[in-house]
Amino acid sequence: MQGLARWFVAATAALVAVTGGAAAQVKELRIGYQPSPIQDASIAMFEAWGAKNGVKIVKVPNSYGVYVEKMTASLTSNSDQYDVIWHNDDWGQTWAHLLEPTDDVEANKFGSKWSMSPIVFANAQGQNTVVPMGQTFSVFFYRSDLVKPEEVPKTLEELVTMSKKLQADGKVKFGYVGGMSMNHSWFSWFWSMWANNCDVLLPAYERDNKKLAEAGWKSGLTDPCMQKTVEYWWDAINTHKISPRGMPAYDRNEANAIFMAGDAAFTVADTLWWGTFNDPNKSKIAGKVAAARFPLGPDRKKPFGWDDIWGWAIPKSIPEERKKLAKQMLNAMMLDEEGQTKMFKATGAPPPNTTFWPKIAEQDPFMKLLKEAVLDSPDKVRGAYYFPQWPAVHKAFNDAVTKAVTGKREDIAKVLAENAPLVSKAAQ
Repeated sequence: MQGLARWFVAATAALVAVTGGAAAQVKELRIGYQPSPIQDASIAMFEAWGAKNGVKIVKVPNSYGVYVEKMTASLTSNSDQYDVIWHNDDWGQTWAHLLEPTDDVEANKFGSKWSMSPIVFANAQGQNTVVPMGQTFSVFFYRSDLVKPEEVPKTLEELVTMSKKLQADGKVKFGYVGGMSMNHSWFSWFWSMWANNCDVLLPAYERDNKKLAEAGWKSGLTDPCMQKTVEYWWDAINTHKISPRGMPAYDRNEANAIFMAGDAAFTVADTLWWGTFNDPNKSKIAGKVAAARFPLGPDRKKPFGWDDIWGWAIPKSIPEERKKLAKQMLNAMMLDEEGQTKMFKATGAPPPNTTFWPKIAEQDPFMKLLKEAVLDSPDKVRGAYYFPQWPAVHKAFNDAVTKAVTGKREDIAKVLAENAPLVSKAAQ
C-alpha cells in the first residue's frame, strides 16, 4: 500500500508539472484602472469574455489624481497586484521597461499605426508594450441650440465675439469653459497653443527625442505665439469675462459639469464624453450638443487635431500564466466588433480596431466628423512627449502658464521667460 501511495504521489506530481494543475489555473484577472466612460466600456468587454471563459474579472478602481504615482509604485516594487492596467501615452516611456511586450498579441495589427508608433510605447528593445483601448482626442463642443453650424467660431477671436453675444443675450453664463489645471492642460492650454503654432518644446510639434535633444530641449515659453496664447486666456477670464474666474484651477470634471449644466456655450473635451453630454440622465443639454474643428489663433491657418490612444498594459512582474491569459483577453477585446460598436455609441470614442471605423462612420455622423477632422487628417500632433521626464516637463509648463495667467497681464512675458529654463531643465 505504501508503494502504491508513493506511485500515486509521483504520478500526481508529474501531471501537475505537465498541465500546471488545477491549482495553477488562473481563475481571475485583476484590472487596475480609473473609472471613466471609455474604460468602463472596455472592461465590459473583458467581463463578457471572462463569463464565456470561466475567468472572474476583478475591477480595482483608482483615482485619476494619484493613478500614475500609485501604479508606478506598484510596477517598480515588482508587485503582482494587477494583471492588466490602464496605460496612456503620457507615461508610455515612464513605464516601458516595467511592462510585458505585447507584440505577440496578434490583433494589435488592427490598431492605429499613428497612435501605436514605436516612439510612444516601445521599450529600449523596440518592443511594443500596449494594446489599444480606443482613440482619445478632443474636439470643440458647442451648443447646437444656440449656435448654427455656420456660426461656429473658426478663430479664437471669433470665439470671444460669439461668447460675448450669447452672454449679452442671456443665453449662457459663460462663453467658454475648459480644464486648465495640471493633467488637464489639453482642454484649454494645449489645444489653443497648438492652434497658434506653439508647443511646450521646440521645434513645435516635434516628438523625435533625438531632434529635441539636438535643439537643447528648448522651451517654447518664450516664443511670441506662447505669450499671445497666455494673453488670450488672461483676457478671456479678466477682460472679456467669457470664462470663469477660477478656470485656471479647473480640472476636466469641473469644466464638463458647467457645460452639462447649460452654463457655457463652448468647451473642449475628449470625444469619449459625447455619450455623457447627450445622456438626459446626466446632462441638461442632452440632444443640444454638436462638435467642430478647433478655432485657430492668428499664427496658424491650417486646421489641426491631436490623436492618441488610451490602452491596456500587462506588468512584467506577474506570473507567466497570468500574462498569457491577460493577452488572450486583450486579443479577444480587439476582435469584439459588437463590444467596440457599443463602446463608440456609449462614449463617442473611436474603438481600437481601425477596421471597424468605416462601418461605424457610414451609420453615425459624429464618427464621420471624427474621421474627417482627426483620424484621417494629415494635420495632426501627438498630445504628449515620449521620454521619461515628460510628466516633470508638463508640470513645469503648467506651473508657468498658471502663474502667468493668474498674475498681472503686464508681467506675462516676464513670468514665461523666468520659467522657460525650468521647463528645459525638467526635460534634461
